[in-house]
Amino acid sequence: MSIQTELQNTIDDMVDDKRGILAMDESAPTIKKRFDAIDVESTQENRRSYRSMLLHTANLGRYISGVILFEETLGQQSDEGVSLAEVAWAQKIVPGIKVDKGAGPLSGAPGDLVTRGLDGLAERLKGYKEQGARFAKWREVYPISTSNPTRLGRHANAEMLARYAAVCQELGIVPIVEPEVLMDGDHEIERCAEVTEAVLHSVFHALHLHGVSLEHMILKPNMVVPGKACRRAEPDEVAAATLKVLRRGVPAAVPSINFLSGGQGPEEATENLNAINQQRAPAPWQLSISYGRALQQPALQAWQGRSENSDATRQALLKRARLNSLAREGSYDSSME
Repeated sequence: MSIQTELQNTIDDMVDDKRGILAMDESAPTIKKRFDAIDVESTQENRRSYRSMLLHTANLGRYISGVILFEETLGQQSDEGVSLAEVAWAQKIVPGIKVDKGAGPLSGAPGDLVTRGLDGLAERLKGYKEQGARFAKWREVYPISTSNPTRLGRHANAEMLARYAAVCQELGIVPIVEPEVLMDGDHEIERCAEVTEAVLHSVFHALHLHGVSLEHMILKPNMVVPGKACRRAEPDEVAAATLKVLRRGVPAAVPSINFLSGGQGPEEATENLNAINQQRAPAPWQLSISYGRALQQPALQAWQGRSENSDATRQALLKRARLNSLAREGSYDSSME
């Protein structure tokens, strides 16, 4: 099978007009915070048990087309001895892998960050592919201030995303490109729109320079929202601002835009997705989700670390996945909660 065929097959399996992506790739410090909130110790076994439980949710494949796994999870097995990648694919949920190594300060650009992890990426990807991963994810983050992100910060982050994506495609792995403009701060929605548009232009310029096939990637951007310390915008306002920026910055060749939730609550993230899809015409891409906490938070609250809560945990996840599927059609209503 040719590399191009591999890439297209993965896109075909992940991109449709009903389903989204479950982000289940929390790093060790992040999953510890999630578990601490429900008074559960973040041991390797507890992480395995929780994530395995979610992947065994009956009918999850109706609403979820891909799952982003952490490196630890990709190597783990269910209680029955089946790899968790195989458990996902049994429901036609494509397994993927987070490959970046987290962000740190960018020299020469105070306040900006850049993500690490390019060293040895090709070899790591080969191993992940042998374990069943068919796509990867790399996140760059852009803090907003009066002076950030700088021009250097936008360029450096775009370069990292493009280099990562090119390596993935050379190996037949679909890259999820994630440029996240952070919600932290007191900026208005107009400032988020300005920054997001500039970031997208930088990213696609770099992708072009590195020869990345836009037809064989997925974009995972933030929605255009005000900072957390600012007033909350109504869903129609978020939708209009987000679509305006996407139309200006994202080529039509990209098959799917899968939004991150970026600190939005579960219901808020669904409401905003619904409004975006209600206003989407004309839009050349699928507009879907790649949510982590906005899908998992109700499940974590239902679980509380107790095996007797397994069914309730799975039902909580399935409900959020189903509601976001309805939001993809613009037919979600808060009365469905």
